[in-house]
Amino acid sequence: MKQVTNPRKENQRCSAIKYSLTLFTVMGRCLFFITLLIVALGMFSYQAHAGYLGHNGLGDFGLQSGTQPDPGLYLSLMYLRYDSDTLRNRDGDSISLDPNNPGSITVNGYVAGIWYVTNLKIVGANYGFMILPGFTNNQLEAPILGLVQKTDFGLADLYIQPINLGWHTRRADFIAGFGMFVPTGRYDPDASDNLGMGMWSFEFSAGATIYFDKAQSWHFATTAFYEIHSKKKNTDIRVGDILTLEGGLGKSFMEGALMVGAAYYAQWKLTDDFLGQDIEELLGGQKLGKHRGFGLGPELTFPIATKKKLIALITGRFFWETGVRSSLEGTTFVINATFPIPSVPLQ
Repeated sequence: MKQVTNPRKENQRCSAIKYSLTLFTVMGRCLFFITLLIVALGMFSYQAHAGYLGHNGLGDFGLQSGTQPDPGLYLSLMYLRYDSDTLRNRDGDSISLDPNNPGSITVNGYVAGIWYVTNLKIVGANYGFMILPGFTNNQLEAPILGLVQKTDFGLADLYIQPINLGWHTRRADFIAGFGMFVPTGRYDPDASDNLGMGMWSFEFSAGATIYFDKAQSWHFATTAFYEIHSKKKNTDIRVGDILTLEGGLGKSFMEGALMVGAAYYAQWKLTDDFLGQDIEELLGGQKLGKHRGFGLGPELTFPIATKKKLIALITGRFFWETGVRSSLEGTTFVINATFPIPSVPLQ
């Protein structure tokens, strides 16, 4: 890639586009966790006392998660794959509903979305918004959960973030937002082929990216998400509040267009699920487990460019899960491409 006229400004541009790569994968939270909910909670909640999952999944954010991109329009395309062959109870022990044939689960998700950042200033921050519809095509073979199931391709729950604020300083960036998951995906409490969760989720987020040098090449980021929920459609069930932390430690090269590092996540359910009288009687007054999970893995971003224009940035991220309680434990792979509209000039 050619040396740019203003290296610092171009570093900000390339990095900013990359940030949208991580943020556009937010719908990935909905995609595979919808499927985990479908297969796990029909049986697992009552037999293993697992808790209900929320929309906010794991691994969709990574390096520089606490930074908003420069003003402009961004289009992102994302593919997510989740694999698991381990089901853990509230004590972290591996269990199976069929010990002789533990099986596995594979979930595929797809997202196309837009993020628009404006020049409008609110309390010193640039204002932006996101609209992210998600789709899923899940083919499940999961004796681990006593289920063999194929789910048709279809629309999952829609994610909208009407408030996205970003601040920039020489040694740190900050971001804050409010978003919601709209129950547009197919859902019936008695069905086994749901594509949605049948509930509204409201998400408050705030984060920061700290730079360790003047060139902003070394950085560490953390973004926190707090999620609350409505009752599920046609039930008295309300999922407990969930806290998720995501970010990473990384190094930038090529004026910010190439980036490598380690990404991480951590998630905890903070409050009990509200189940309604019928389910509470079924459980004999026992509480469902509050799930948790941690993940760590590599992340790489590289540019697609001509001599004159940066066309897109491609990011790949892989996580190994550990410390899981009351949920499935496995691996997550995310790859996405973000296109600035129009392309970013390099000269």
